[in-house]
Amino acid sequence: MTIIGIDVGGTTIKGAAVTEKGKMFDTFTVPVSKYEKGEDVLAKLADAVKDYIKNTKKIGKVAGIGMGIPGVIDSGNGVVCASANLPLWNDLKVKEIMENLTGLPVKITNDANASALGEVKFGAGNNCETAIMLTLGTGVGCGVILNGKLFEGNEGKGAELGHSTLILGGRQCSCGRKGCFEAYASATGLIKDTEEMIQKHPESKMKEVAIQFGKVNGRVAFKAARDHEDPWAIQVVDQYISYLGEGLLNICNIFRPNLIILSGGVANEGTYLIDRVQQYIKERDYGYKNTPAVKVVQGQLGYDSGKIGAAALFFKEGI
Repeated sequence: MTIIGIDVGGTTIKGAAVTEKGKMFDTFTVPVSKYEKGEDVLAKLADAVKDYIKNTKKIGKVAGIGMGIPGVIDSGNGVVCASANLPLWNDLKVKEIMENLTGLPVKITNDANASALGEVKFGAGNNCETAIMLTLGTGVGCGVILNGKLFEGNEGKGAELGHSTLILGGRQCSCGRKGCFEAYASATGLIKDTEEMIQKHPESKMKEVAIQFGKVNGRVAFKAARDHEDPWAIQVVDQYISYLGEGLLNICNIFRPNLIILSGGVANEGTYLIDRVQQYIKERDYGYKNTPAVKVVQGQLGYDSGKIGAAALFFKEGI
């Protein structure tokens, strides 16, 4: 079986043919703007899909289209209910429109769900019955795989672990609530903490590193801590590890997964991040000595996980 897997982003849509064994063919792209009507974007996308199928050699017969889309998704009915990144997609009947335009069956899910499914099927979580994937980017996206199957919750609108409360009455979150895990463990939260520390301690090496990067981003504190042993950067990193670690401990105690997969920009810090988070969990995990350990790993598929996972919506459930 070959499926077209599509990863919808805020500025670019990327797609590729994917086989049941996880082989991915060449990627095609479609530009998108938040100012474009969803129907117009889908018309362009449908044309691109048809051209891709016609012109790509050796992909075989295409059996469907899977799509990972940011926002609140009603996966059962194939509708984008709301999307902050694509406001003109609200209440968009993606499944119905794309099926009419392409003549192929269509399945959709939240983009974080798609990435999690891709990693569990073909990446870092291969052969794990229960795994949680967190994407540490602008926000904290989350995908939950339980007993080998994607868990989406009622109407496909569950598994929003990034909006569990970490600090009651804490930092304002983009969702409208305060103190969410996302407000502290995202790259956005890390950048906020880095900027505040630079303001308090302009002598910090973080200021110099930020100038090298051209801005304060999620890498500044980690680079200054790792390469310069800057005490203020180390303090920011330690604080970030505690925020992330406490959120992961909550996940451990709710799901007790085999594996937690971290992806996204912050996760690209690799072992410098992963090893410390793993140790944090080991030292503080409730009942750790009497319960299965939870392994924390970095995702393997990178930016391809969304396309591969979207295609995997059509593949046989379970590992």
